[in-house]
Amino acid sequence: MGAQPPAPVPPFYPPASYAPPSATPPKGRAGAGSSGWRRSLGCLLRLVLIGLILLILVFGAAATFLVFQYFSIARTLPDVSTLRERASHFETTRILDRNGNVLYEILDPNAGRRTYVPLQKISPYVIAATIATEDKEFYNHPGFDPLAIARALWQNYTSGEVVSGASTITQQLARMLLLEPEEAAERTYQRKAREIVLAAELTRRYSKDEILELFLNENNYGNLAYGIEAAAETYFNTTADQLNLAQASFLAGIPQAPSVYNIYTNREETLRRHKQVLVLMYQLSREKNCIEVSNNVQPVCVDAAAATRAAQEIEAYSFRPPVVTYRYPHWVNYIRSLLEERYDAQTIYRSGFTVYTTLDPGLQDQAQQIVSQQVASLSNLNVQNGALVAIRPATGEILAMVGSADFDNAAISGQINMADVPRQPGSSIKPITYVAAFEKGWTPSTLIWDVPSEFPPSGNPSDNRPPYKPVNYDGRFHGPVTVRTALANSYNVPAVKALQFVGIYDGLIPVARRLGITTLTRDDYGLSLTLGGGEVTLLEMTSAFATFANNGRRVPPVAITKIVDYAGNVVYEYRQPPGEQVIRPEHAYLITSILSDNQARTPMFGANSVLALPFPAAAKTGTTNDFRDNWTLGYTPDVAVGVWVGNADYTPMEGVSGLTGAAPIWSQFMQFAEQSLTGGNPTPFIRPANIVERVVCAISGTEPSEWCPAQRTEVFAADQLPPSKEEDLWKKVNIDTWTGLRASPQCSGFTSDQFALNVSDPWAKKWILETDQGREWARSVGFNDTIFFVPERECRAEDPRPNIYFAGLTEDQAILTSPFDIYAVVDASAEFRRFRLEWGPGNDPGEWKALIEDATNPVKQPDRIYSWNLDDVPRGNITLRIYMESTSGRYAEKRIHLKIQAPTPTPTPTVTPSATPPPTLTPTPTLTPLPSETPVPPTPSPTSGG
Repeated sequence: MGAQPPAPVPPFYPPASYAPPSATPPKGRAGAGSSGWRRSLGCLLRLVLIGLILLILVFGAAATFLVFQYFSIARTLPDVSTLRERASHFETTRILDRNGNVLYEILDPNAGRRTYVPLQKISPYVIAATIATEDKEFYNHPGFDPLAIARALWQNYTSGEVVSGASTITQQLARMLLLEPEEAAERTYQRKAREIVLAAELTRRYSKDEILELFLNENNYGNLAYGIEAAAETYFNTTADQLNLAQASFLAGIPQAPSVYNIYTNREETLRRHKQVLVLMYQLSREKNCIEVSNNVQPVCVDAAAATRAAQEIEAYSFRPPVVTYRYPHWVNYIRSLLEERYDAQTIYRSGFTVYTTLDPGLQDQAQQIVSQQVASLSNLNVQNGALVAIRPATGEILAMVGSADFDNAAISGQINMADVPRQPGSSIKPITYVAAFEKGWTPSTLIWDVPSEFPPSGNPSDNRPPYKPVNYDGRFHGPVTVRTALANSYNVPAVKALQFVGIYDGLIPVARRLGITTLTRDDYGLSLTLGGGEVTLLEMTSAFATFANNGRRVPPVAITKIVDYAGNVVYEYRQPPGEQVIRPEHAYLITSILSDNQARTPMFGANSVLALPFPAAAKTGTTNDFRDNWTLGYTPDVAVGVWVGNADYTPMEGVSGLTGAAPIWSQFMQFAEQSLTGGNPTPFIRPANIVERVVCAISGTEPSEWCPAQRTEVFAADQLPPSKEEDLWKKVNIDTWTGLRASPQCSGFTSDQFALNVSDPWAKKWILETDQGREWARSVGFNDTIFFVPERECRAEDPRPNIYFAGLTEDQAILTSPFDIYAVVDASAEFRRFRLEWGPGNDPGEWKALIEDATNPVKQPDRIYSWNLDDVPRGNITLRIYMESTSGRYAEKRIHLKIQAPTPTPTPTVTPSATPPPTLTPTPTLTPLPSETPVPPTPSPTSGG
């Protein structure tokens, strides 16, 4: 031992009464500054020491708390020593229809093909792929990954929701085997904490190889392949130890979502997932200098070339679907996917669930039969497939779901559930566009011009691409139509104008989302979206139409009503929500009123189409312009039904429309369903209290003016009434003749009352002025002469102004001499073209005689413009007029009334040798004024409105 340190000197503490000497040390004493510096340093060191002590105490308290929490949680957890006993424990899960009939029993998956295999009989590629995909630090952490957990916590915090769970392989095994189903389904921090403690305990009790072996034997690889051995046999007809890189990486990607990554029903997404796994393997191989695996001496190395070959091998591989026989397979698979979203797939097989669903077997059987028969009848037109969904609007219950015409027909991809696959809806999405327009002020009587029109493709005015020129399904244009007529007949041009009005991303898509449509997620949609340019699912579209049927209150679709485990415990029970009022009841009713108006849709569909049911029902068809998809959706208050017809591989049908393909299925099923659900007494549509009726002009949709030729009754929301009669198509307008704008106090010198067409759509004006169809329409409504449109604004002082006046003349001045010199100013601030000087007999001449024609020079100062010899002018009242034309085709005129009293020259008689007396001179007759050219209003005719 070394020398002992000197004993410390105990500190001195003066008594409380002690006071230091009051004497002040003399200034400038040597060492005073050095002493102060040492005191400061001592204070700093003491503070640092105190801080370190506090930090140690905090860390100690935190560690004590964590240890306490750890053991507190551990005491409440299942015994990890029972892990192997819990593995491979199966109970039958049953799926029932709404009547309690068993549709399917999920027994021991793979029906006896499940074989437990030790880790040494599993391909190293499987180990490497699983570690790269699920838990790249599996061999290094204590059952949980602190860094991954911290990263997940940050991601969840910044996103405001649980987006990452950071579960290791050990955590996943703990969750699937040791937690109860209801707890395993929770997404809470409490469950995550219990899962972490369980994982730590498992790592303490079991080796990494034991954990990995159990995990690979417990995983669900989809299509009833439970465990890696069953998966190898199901997909590749081999054993787990023979799986190569391509096969192993394919299987490793499935357990995350077996119902999604299903190569038989969702090929593209499954292949995309496989490539993700290969990328993860490649990245980990580079990061770790190959992937170490515990069941092989050599690590697994994956370079870019190997990953590419593996991806190509799987893309080229011919997967043979497993033969499975069960009732309503698409429905059963849909229910299984919902269960797998809520529970770990393994939980489903161990818990002995009894799953009660909403399916009505009677409706399902009938739906399947109708779809199959209709598809078969159209096979000569390359129609191979169809789907149907039926929903009860008030509850959201899915009553029927037909996913294909034949589940077992691989030639038509029958295993793909087309009820849940996004496809283009054609015109069936138009009601959503129009309800968005109602929310922004339109009504069923809003006028839209169905005429040749051009649009920027994206709807953005600055879009410089070639214009979008939509055409109607019938190849014709229909002129002015109201929203009722446009939607009922599914006219395309008005629908595009409606979308242009509401907007794509601030109008249509938000409304679609409120109605439950989640697939319109791209950021490059254009105005063709309202004609079906996006992709939606039949299930979500049917739910959206069910919301219309439910007066705008959305109840999300529901398929599972209750789940009971093998012990009789209710694990889940559906509580019907009150629903959310996502659109106004009035707007939902207006859509229903239009879609159920058989008279309104007659011009396009005919009076006796398959859409006309024996009871009131709303319906909308849709057909893509290449005939790859056609739809019919419709509803009553009792049931909403959506039908799709087409081909799963996107090959086009031959001229099959929604009316001829999907509508017959819809019509037959609707009639059967109403009889089944209501006993033949369909529930009528109920008009909301705030719906009112108003008489409107059948053509314009406004309150009728005195010139409207036909009227009809329309329904409106009480706070969204039709425009007043002053907004009718026919309008008397006081205009400034030089600018063609509405007259105002600033422009009041040259005005005229003019009968005008109240049209603001520039494409409508072009159609009326430049096409035979447009001109004929204008004549049919009373505009037989030059067509004048109501100006868009009033004239302002800064607009071009004419300057015309007669100098030296007064109204009704008597003209006593001949010739008569006419002085005037004839000019304009802009757009002067020419003028003429005319006269006519009387105060309102019916015809004019030219004195000056086509004078092209303005007269800026008062000057003589004409010397008029009045010898041939009858005595009496005349009107003198200066008529000036503009370069834009407008005019201005100035009139003045005069009294011609100049003496008439006495004719000199001609002496003739004849004895015949000369003839008596007949006075020149006074001309009678003709009627003015005031436009005549159209004569009303008894035409029916729209």
